[in-house]
Amino acid sequence: MSNPLLDTSGLPNFDAIKPQHAVPALSELIAAHRQKLDQILADSNARDAASLIQPMEEMSHELSRVWSPVSHLQSVLDDAAWRDAYNESLPLLTEHGTELSQNKNLQEAYQQVADSLPPDAEPALRTLLEQELRDFRLAGVALPEEQKARFRALAQEMAALQARFEQNLQDASDSWHFLATDPEQVAGIPESVLQRAADDAKLQDAAGWRFNLDYPTYHAVMTHAHSRDLRKTFYRAWATRASDQGDNAEWDNSENIERIMSLRHEAAGLVGFDNYADYSLATKMAGSVEEVIQFLTDLAQKSANTAKSELDEIQAIADAPLEAWDTAYFLEKLKQERFAISDEALRQYFPFAIVKQGMFELTEKLYGISVVENAAVSGWHDTVRYYEIRDADGKKLGSFYTDLFARNGKRGGAWMDECVVRKNIAGNDTLPVGYLVCNFPPLDANGVSLLTHNDVVTLFHEFGHMLHHLLTRMDYPSIAGINGVPWDAVELPSQFMENFAWAYDVLKHCSAHYETGEPLPEEMFQKLDASRHFGEALAMLRQIEFALFDFRLHAGYDPELGAQALATLDTVRAEVSLIKHPDYNRLPHAFSHIFAGGYAAGYYSYKWAEVLAADAFAAFEDTNIFDRDIAARFREEILEIGGSRDFMEAYVAFRGRKPTLDALLRQSGIGKAA
Repeated sequence: MSNPLLDTSGLPNFDAIKPQHAVPALSELIAAHRQKLDQILADSNARDAASLIQPMEEMSHELSRVWSPVSHLQSVLDDAAWRDAYNESLPLLTEHGTELSQNKNLQEAYQQVADSLPPDAEPALRTLLEQELRDFRLAGVALPEEQKARFRALAQEMAALQARFEQNLQDASDSWHFLATDPEQVAGIPESVLQRAADDAKLQDAAGWRFNLDYPTYHAVMTHAHSRDLRKTFYRAWATRASDQGDNAEWDNSENIERIMSLRHEAAGLVGFDNYADYSLATKMAGSVEEVIQFLTDLAQKSANTAKSELDEIQAIADAPLEAWDTAYFLEKLKQERFAISDEALRQYFPFAIVKQGMFELTEKLYGISVVENAAVSGWHDTVRYYEIRDADGKKLGSFYTDLFARNGKRGGAWMDECVVRKNIAGNDTLPVGYLVCNFPPLDANGVSLLTHNDVVTLFHEFGHMLHHLLTRMDYPSIAGINGVPWDAVELPSQFMENFAWAYDVLKHCSAHYETGEPLPEEMFQKLDASRHFGEALAMLRQIEFALFDFRLHAGYDPELGAQALATLDTVRAEVSLIKHPDYNRLPHAFSHIFAGGYAAGYYSYKWAEVLAADAFAAFEDTNIFDRDIAARFREEILEIGGSRDFMEAYVAFRGRKPTLDALLRQSGIGKAA
C-alpha cells in the first residue's frame, strides 16, 4: 500500500509515515466512507444494529486509526511539516464530522433502530443509541439548512483557532531562554537541572547555564532558586506566554480567545442553549450551571480557612511580603524546615526506571495483569518504548507507547491519548493501543532521569487513564474505554490511581536510591506523608480558581461585551485566591485545557472526579490497598464499562452508595468545619 497511513491492519508504521501522507489518506478514506454511507442509507432495510450501527462503528474506527498518528506526531515532534499537515487535515476532518452529525437521514435511521429495539436488547447498544441521538441534536441536525451551514462553519473555524492557540503557546515557550553566568544567580537549583542547562549552553557555544521554559525547568527554578530576581524573571516569562505581555506579538493569543469564545457562544445558541456552559453540561454528570457553581463554591468555602493558615505560616518564614514568585519557594523551605523533607532529597530515590517497574508490579497485584516491554516495536523517537499488557492466562489485552521526557518542539504537559480503540464487531476483534506522554527531566549521560514525587504522581495519573483505555470490555468503539464517558467522570480512574503513589507499601517498590539502590526509607516517607497536607488547601483554591474562571467565562459570556477573560479572572481571584498576581499575569493565554483541549466549561471535572476518586480509594483504605476483591469490583464496574451505562449507577454498583466530600477533605487535610 503506497500510503502507510491507510494500512490499519496493525500498529502505525512510524518509520514510514510522513507529513505528506496525511491529507491524501484522509481525503481518500473520507470519500470512500461517503460512498459507503450513501449505500447504507439507500437500503431502507438497513435499520438494525448489524446493517447500520456496525458499519458506522467500523468506519468511525477506521477514520480514528488514520487520524491518530497525524494528531499525535504533530504534538511530539519538532517538525513544522507535521504541524502544517495537521492544520491542513483539520478542515477535512471537521467538515466530515459535522456532515455526519447533521445528516437528517442518518439520524432518522438511528432513531428507527432505537425505536425498534426489543426489551431484552443489550444495555450497551441502548446507551450507544441514546448518546448518538443526543450528539445529532447537539450538532444541529434539526436546524434549517442555512443554520446548519453556519454551525458547520463555526466548527471549522473553532478547530483551526484551537489548534493555533496551542501552537502559539508551544512556540512562545520554545522560543524563550535565559542565560545565567553568575553562580550566585543559580544557587539552590538542583544539580541535575544545572547540568542540563550547562549542556544546553555548550551546544550554543555559550558560557554558563542556558535555561529553557519547559515545565521541569520552570518548576525547579520556582521551587529551589534562592535568587528572588531569577524566580521573578521565570515567573514573568511563564505568566506571559503567548500574550500581549510576551516577547513576540506574533504568538499573542488574545484575539484567539475572543474569537473562540464568540464562536462557542454562537454555536451553543444555534442548538438551543443559553450559553456554552449549558451546552457543555449536556454530556456531563453535573445537571446545571448552578450545581457546578455551588459545588466549587462549597469546596472553596471549606478550604478557605485552612488555606489562609497555610499562607500565614509561609509568610512567617519569608524575608519580605510574599509575591506570586515566592510562594512555591518558601513552601518548599517550610516543608524542609518542618518535615525535614525536600523535593531534591526525594528525587534521589525515584529513578524513572524503578518507578515505572514498581507501578507495573502494582497493576499486577491489583488486577492480575502483567506489563511487558516489546523492544521489537519502534516508535517516533529514540526514547519511545512500547509495552503490552496481558491477563493472568497470558492473553494479550492491549498495548501502549510511552514518550516520557521533555524536549524542544514537544507539547508541554502530560496526557494519555488513543492510538487504537478497542473494537469487536462481527468477530473482528481489535485490541486497544494508547499513547502515554509526559515531560520528565531528560535522561542524563548515564541514562537516568530522577523524578520528583510530583512526577511520580503524574505518571500514576496518566497510567490510570491508560488502564481505563486498555481494560475496557466494550465491543463498540464509540463507548469503549474513555469514549462515551461523561467528561466530569473521565478523570476518576486517573485520580484514583494517584492515591497509590501516596502509599508506602507501594512506594517502597517504586523507589531505589540511584547510587545505593536503597528503597525510600519509611522514616522519609512518613515525613513526605506528613508534608502532603501542608499546602493542599492552597492548591485546592488554585484549582477552584481555574475551574470557576473557566465556568463563569462560558456561562456568563455576553456578545456585546466580548470574552472579558481578564476581568472574569480578576473577579474569581478576588473571591477565592489568597495569592496576589501582578497585572501582567496572563493565565488565560496559556490555558490550553479550555481554549485548545477538551475542558471548555469542564475544568471543574478535575475536582468533581477527585471527589469520586478519594471516595473510591477509601474503600481500599478500609481494608488494604492491595485488596483483590475490591480491585476486581473497581475494574468490573468502572474500568471495563466505558460509556455503556449511567456513570453514577456504575459508581454506586462499585461503592454501594453515592460519593461524599468527606474522603477528599480528609485526604487534603481540610477539616469539615474549615
